[in-house]
Amino acid sequence: MEGIQNISSDADKGRMMESSFKFKVVPPLSGLNRISFKFKTIKIALFLILFSLFPFHFSHFTFPLSPFTLHASEWKQATGERTWSFPADHGSHPEYRTEWWYFTGNLMDEAGSRYGYQLTFFRQGIENPTDGGSSLHKDNAWSVQDVYLAHFALTDVGKNRFWYIDRTSRTGPGLAHADTQGMDVHVLNWSARMNNKTIILNARHQGMEIKLELTPGKPVVLHGQKGMSIKGQKKGQSSYYYSFTDLKTSGSIKTPLNKETVTVKGMSWFDHEFGSNQLAPEQVGWDWFSIRLSDGSDLMVYFLRRKDGSIETSSSGTLIEKNGSSRHLELSDIKVDVLNRWKSPKSGGIYPGKWRMRIPSAHIDITITPSVANQELITETSAGITYWEGAVEGKGVSKNRPVTVEGYVELTGYTGSLGGIF
Repeated sequence: MEGIQNISSDADKGRMMESSFKFKVVPPLSGLNRISFKFKTIKIALFLILFSLFPFHFSHFTFPLSPFTLHASEWKQATGERTWSFPADHGSHPEYRTEWWYFTGNLMDEAGSRYGYQLTFFRQGIENPTDGGSSLHKDNAWSVQDVYLAHFALTDVGKNRFWYIDRTSRTGPGLAHADTQGMDVHVLNWSARMNNKTIILNARHQGMEIKLELTPGKPVVLHGQKGMSIKGQKKGQSSYYYSFTDLKTSGSIKTPLNKETVTVKGMSWFDHEFGSNQLAPEQVGWDWFSIRLSDGSDLMVYFLRRKDGSIETSSSGTLIEKNGSSRHLELSDIKVDVLNRWKSPKSGGIYPGKWRMRIPSAHIDITITPSVANQELITETSAGITYWEGAVEGKGVSKNRPVTVEGYVELTGYTGSLGGIF
């Protein structure tokens, strides 16, 4: 996972840089207040997006964060009930500053070996397309209006191994793009596209590869207040957020330990979220759970952690029943105890390592454990990005019947605050 890797023969031409989740960026620059928000160099745009999306150690940099912080209000805010329209809303919403398409899944091959995967596409707005001042650049294919990140990770449960890489690119011919009329997003040759009701995922880099088809077994789930997910008390401190929680998955996968691809089947989860100004400076990070129970129900839960150790009162969840119906869960409806912790040998971060989750109103009481302890992603030589995201499993009871569980958990802000950045 060290340094910038050689460009592989299967990568698209014209890409900026690629690595095993380590890539070099331009060092902090002086006099940034003289640079217009047109961001005429790609390197500056890349450097800014890293600050706007991820937690890091502030002491590592002297670069001021004021550009994105000051101008967040100039982007459209998630402040009221949205009228949803699918399939168009599976696409990009460039009037909002930040957006992501997030896929995770638990898979099994024909021999019974188990795997997990993550494929995520981030879009960060650099130029607001609704700003009249940017009109001169709208027809320029090389205008840096958005910068994109993509994360790709694989877990081999039986072999206790985990791999991750990422790519960064920008809008431009053949580089990165997200359509506004439906799900069609790519960063170089990694892509997520919806054909009718089937989502097709493709990602390949060196020894890692997925080719998967995902078909929804349940309708779209709108989280929060009819799709508006509140993250705090201030106006605009929210996002629009929905999911496919029950995606039947088939295709092939290859890890660096496999000589050939293997056929797999399983279940995936898709999150799509967009907004412009979600987290406050006093919020350090989040714990996010996407859990499927063997009785056919699904759970999404997130906790926003504050600097004083408390949990943001707007933290919440969604319970999705087997028939696809769902209901919002307030923080008071959710009980989670951390039963164990894991210390990273690389970052020194101490993460929750086992949980007991209860939803008393639904008679759910489950224990959740990481399938592999070390599923941490570190980019300490770029922007100090460090977070844990990985496959989990467990068991318990639901409606007084025994169940098994599987899914994914994301843990941020355990080695540096995210507050005020995202």
